[in-house]
Amino acid sequence: MSFPHALTDLYVQHHGWLRSWLQRRLGHAGDAADFAQDTYLRVIESRTVLADIREPRAFLTTVAKRVVANHLRHREIERAYLETLAHMPQPLAPSPEERAIVLETLLEIDAILDGLPPKVRTAFLWAQLDGMPYAEIAERMGVSLSSVKQYMARAIRHCYFPGAGA
Repeated sequence: MSFPHALTDLYVQHHGWLRSWLQRRLGHAGDAADFAQDTYLRVIESRTVLADIREPRAFLTTVAKRVVANHLRHREIERAYLETLAHMPQPLAPSPEERAIVLETLLEIDAILDGLPPKVRTAFLWAQLDGMPYAEIAERMGVSLSSVKQYMARAIRHCYFPGAGA
């Protein structure tokens, strides 16, 4: 069965169930409908071999949970950014266009960093944002200096050469 036909079957057979499941979880029909659509968009983007899926509802649930988590993370990033802007002197505040660009960039950075294991991400952020020396990172994390160097190399490869694998 071709991808479009398999997708149509998946949608027809499970969309109502998914929307109901999301509504029970989120408590709002409009959000549930939006997240259900976003879930199917994510399935389309992934080009998953739908014929190989044995448990379509479990598959859709997993994808939907990721969609919701991603949305919540985006909302938290936006909230933190807007809170930071609220503390800026008005003359230094960016224009609405600049704010949109910065927010989109922050979301892209978050997506990139989300692909890293927690220790690697933490070491990378401490080094890049806090300027923390590797030795201090190693001490705070309770790992060797060699491990921190490996974490940093992995993070740099992941961020700058995404196709090379982290």
